[in-house]
Formats: sequence, structure tokens, C-alpha cells
Amino acid sequence: MVREALATLLGLEDDIEVAVQAPNGAGLVELAREHAVDVALLDIEMPGRGGIEAAGDLTASGLGVKVVILTTFGRPGYLRRAMEAGASAFLVKDAPAAQLADAVRKVLAGERVIDPALAAEALAGGANPLTARERDVLRAAADGAATNADIAQLLHLSQGTVRNYLSLAIQKTGARNRAEAARAARDKGWL
Repeated sequence: MVREALATLLGLEDDIEVAVQAPNGAGLVELAREHAVDVALLDIEMPGRGGIEAAGDLTASGLGVKVVILTTFGRPGYLRRAMEAGASAFLVKDAPAAQLADAVRKVLAGERVIDPALAAEALAGGANPLTARERDVLRAAADGAATNADIAQLLHLSQGTVRNYLSLAIQKTGARNRAEAARAARDKGWL
């Protein structure tokens, strides 16, 4: 329903044409190629493939598709990850409707558009302190891997290495245990 409402809203603009609507985040590169898409409007959480991962796919495709992230998850870590994945704009859903159409125009003109309050928060918060492997281990713990042995098997690591990564992640997030560390990292958009 939200996707269709956004498509209708953008379709009312004289200079914007909605080429295609995707039901999920999988297969976006093929859809973009097939429909000659200039701008993709993505959410952080989409079925099939998340918006940040899909943004990376579109950027890596070489199609030149500009990515606008529009989300309720206005967290500095998500902003940073989206920009690293190649997004040109990052807006929160409570922004005025006119701002979305304006963002589409600006990214087509080669500009970047970032929610100002979120940009300030991201700058104040600093970079994600977790390494890629620490994020992998925390993500596995948060997704239900019950023991260090489970995580080790899933990620093809030794149990000692998993224990070390978890310890570092707990320390960096200021948590008391891995569940708190995973929750803190997700809340900040680091996972």
C-alpha cells in the first residue's frame, strides 16, 4: 500500500514517470535494466533483499541508477552504510511529500540529498566501530545462533575466534552480553 501511494504521489509530478514497482528487493538490477530506470526508491527493510544491499547491487551493476533511500529507520549507522553502498539520497518517511520529488530531481542532477537532522546526528556519533567480522558474528548471534559453536559453524570460524569477536563487539557497544550488543548495534544501524 505504501509503495503504491508513493508511486501515485510521484506520478502526479509533471517531470517524473514511475517506470516500474518492485514487490521486493530481489532482482532489482534486472528490473532496472529492463525498464531503463534512472532512480530507484528503496526502503531499508524490504522483502527478499534489504535496501542497502539492493543499493550496492544497483551501484555495482554499472547501470548508473541513482538510489534514494526513504525509510522510517532514520539511524546514523544506516545512513552511513547506505552512502557507502552508493545511495545518492537518504530521507526519512516523515519528510514532506514535496521533499521526495525534489530529492529525485536533485539526484538526477548529480546532487546528494540527506535528511539534515540525521546527517548532524551521524557526524556527531562517529563511524561504526565494529569490524565487518564483528558485525557478522553479532548478526549471527542476533539471528538465532544459540552458541559460539553454532556461530563458528555458520561462519566457518573457530570457536575461539567467535569468542574473541563477540568479546570485542560487547566491549565496543558498551553492552553486558552478546544479546545486548546485538540490540545496541541494530539500534544504531550498525548491523
